[in-house]
Amino acid sequence: MLFRLGIFLSLLSLFLIRSESAVSSIDLGSEWLKVAVVNLKPGQSPITIAINEMSKRKSPALVAFQSETRLLGEEAAGIVARYPDKVFSNLRDMIGKPYQDVKRSADSMYLPFDVVEDSRGAAKIRVSSDVSYSVEELLGMILKYASNLAEFHSKVTVKDAVISVPPYFGQAERKGLLKAAEMAGINVISLINEHSGAALQYGIDKDFSNESRHVILYDMGSSSTYAALIFYSAYNAKEFGKTVSVNQFQVKDVRWDSELGGQNMELRLVEYFADEFNKQVGNGVDVRKHPKAMAKLKKQVKRTKEILSANTAAPISVESLYDDRDFRSTITREKFEELCADLWDKSLVPVKEVLKHSGLKADDIYAVELIGGATRVPKLQATLQEYFGRKDLDKHLDADEAIVLGSALHAANLSDGIKLNRKLGMVDGSSYGFVVELDGADLSKDEVTRLLLVPRMKKLPSKIFKSINHGKDFEVSLAYDREDLLPPGITSPVFAHYAVSGLTDTAEKYLSRNLSAPIKTNLHFSLSRSGILSLDQADAVIQITEWIEVPKKNLTVENTTSASPNASVDNGTNSTSEESNSNSESDGGVSTGSNSTVEEPSTTDLGTERKLKKRTFKIPLKIVEKTTGPGMPFSKESLAESKHRLEALDKKDAERRRTAELKNNLEEYIYATKEKLETSEDFEKVSSNDERQSVIKKLDEVQEWLYTDGEDANASEFQDRLNSLKATADPIFFRFKELTARPEAVEVARQYLSDLKQTIHGWETEKPWLPKERIDELSTSMDKLKTWLDEKEAEQKKTSGYGTPVFTSEEVYEKVFNLQDKAASVKRIPKPKPKVEKPVKNETESKSENTTSSEKDTSENDKPVGDSDSSTNEKVKGGSEPHDEL
Repeated sequence: MLFRLGIFLSLLSLFLIRSESAVSSIDLGSEWLKVAVVNLKPGQSPITIAINEMSKRKSPALVAFQSETRLLGEEAAGIVARYPDKVFSNLRDMIGKPYQDVKRSADSMYLPFDVVEDSRGAAKIRVSSDVSYSVEELLGMILKYASNLAEFHSKVTVKDAVISVPPYFGQAERKGLLKAAEMAGINVISLINEHSGAALQYGIDKDFSNESRHVILYDMGSSSTYAALIFYSAYNAKEFGKTVSVNQFQVKDVRWDSELGGQNMELRLVEYFADEFNKQVGNGVDVRKHPKAMAKLKKQVKRTKEILSANTAAPISVESLYDDRDFRSTITREKFEELCADLWDKSLVPVKEVLKHSGLKADDIYAVELIGGATRVPKLQATLQEYFGRKDLDKHLDADEAIVLGSALHAANLSDGIKLNRKLGMVDGSSYGFVVELDGADLSKDEVTRLLLVPRMKKLPSKIFKSINHGKDFEVSLAYDREDLLPPGITSPVFAHYAVSGLTDTAEKYLSRNLSAPIKTNLHFSLSRSGILSLDQADAVIQITEWIEVPKKNLTVENTTSASPNASVDNGTNSTSEESNSNSESDGGVSTGSNSTVEEPSTTDLGTERKLKKRTFKIPLKIVEKTTGPGMPFSKESLAESKHRLEALDKKDAERRRTAELKNNLEEYIYATKEKLETSEDFEKVSSNDERQSVIKKLDEVQEWLYTDGEDANASEFQDRLNSLKATADPIFFRFKELTARPEAVEVARQYLSDLKQTIHGWETEKPWLPKERIDELSTSMDKLKTWLDEKEAEQKKTSGYGTPVFTSEEVYEKVFNLQDKAASVKRIPKPKPKVEKPVKNETESKSENTTSSEKDTSENDKPVGDSDSSTNEKVKGGSEPHDEL
């Protein structure tokens, strides 16, 4: 029974898993990525961090190609020092950027990538002589890796995700990131600004009903820095008839430096130690010209910087840095702070700008929360403390995980299948302001053709409507409102271009008709939750006035008699069509009471008459996007091709992992089996020496093949070899297992027979209604099982331990289960209900009752009709009392 119960629970768990839903959040940084999963499983936290294959809570945002093999995350990080030109990093900061900016940035960080320009003017990275990938494709690979971590962690399919982005990401970067996610097969519910994710995490467990507060979130990551001003408050709302306080926050402002981060500090150390090594070597050697040497130096510098955050001095040691020369040195924290002296002043600029534009002072700020890995640097903290005049800064949030956890809350809130009890309202705003520019025939460049569409910090999401008087085809450009505030690397404020057509043809079509107003064009824009602005719809609005012929009618009402004062005649009711104006007249209508008698009105055909009618037409216009440059959208063909390329790589990776897993399984089976057969004396009881030696010989043969010809074998070959070895060795292990399992099963069976015999004996008094033939049938089955056990045990004793077992433990348990089912079916037979005999009536009583019944029927039939009507009328009267309401 336990065995069957286990199978049932296993099947049930499969159905439960299918019904579960989960969403994820991805904090995609320049160097690292973190993944959180929202999964409402009993007994566990609803939001958890997904760990990677190395059991770490954050993973390197890296993709590498080495020997035609793609490596991601930790695997890619493992070959950075040996193949720095094959491991690609900082991909997030390259998306949506012009080629020249990507090339400049890569060179400044000593990244030896082979960066080339694609047809859009964006960057592509050449991974081999004939293979190149766009930044979107490479970033899609990393996002797919993150999605796989989420699915492995939650054990369910996770397709929906929220991805965090830095506030300075412009339109091209945000669109590019969404395309990368689409290539990876991820459905992005929304992008979220990093500061909004951290703000959610900060406020989710706090109560702001007693006081509102201003909080600055200061984030310095590896490549950028920003300061966001968040206003927390609470408002009252009705919930289930009760007034409750709901917390909320609004992003008031955010300012940034997109080129200031922890990498800047590391590069100062790299330059310092590179100069020191060059002096040690001499002979005009410059280690900066050697990518492998620089990769080794950068890796050790990162560790040195981390040590300096907790110590006043730190060593650096790089073996065989260049030309088999080792490099060793030390640096003090004081020297490090001196090298980065100008960076400390720059780190305050975002904070100063936020306070300046908000009109607040440092004392008005309730808390300054630090997030981002670089905020652990003591000098940076001291600089902020000095500026705000505080002894300590606030560190309630996890510097590494605050953004991804807050983004997970946002994902849960937006998801259809997952709802959390905790609530926190969020009002985020656009980091940039946007304008719309119109260009076309008869459109002059003035304030009418350049309109402010979205002011900075406008609420996300939003719908925007603009209307212009114009009757010819034109073009629409969307641009940033300030040329001095553009996304990093962007030189032109225009980021989207559309052609609106169909207006000229529409105007010509209706020009011959009497236009009552100039032709207008309505433009419908949307600013999405992800912060992306787009032109969604354009309509031509045309109003015409024309004379139309309508029949004349002479309506007369005659001989109208009414029995109710409610009857009335109304000649003022107007009949209007959807397109007609109120100028057109309509026929009168007649309305009477329910008891009125009205004769049909007579009409006389008097011909037709002309009436003036105004009509409004809305004609949809065609919109074609003509955006060029790095933000140019992918065509359907190129997008499908990119998806196909990534899917092919995924399949190849899956096959590689399966091959490695099967190879490990084969190797482990060989070592484990040889050890058991060669060292354990227990197997001598169930196998002959010749049989064991035969198995060991085959193990040696496969082991030799494994390290020679099998090095490049595929997954199926490893599986075939493993199956072959198991077919040879498993019979020995099976006999060894049965050596103890079979006697245990027999003991269980005999004990059950004994217990069942006592149970049947007890049924004689406890369940006397059980059919004797069913009990006899059960007893016969018990005897058969006992006889079968006796015969099989006797036969097994005569059989050698080297031979095939006469019977197995599984057969014993199967017979016991069958007997249990029979016993249960007998035990479930219900006790029959007692029969109730009706008393027999004598003839005299029966006649008396019949007489009485007949008299009653006669008396009822003889009642006066008036009595019945009277009672009925009373009921009707009582039920027809007047009511105030219907």
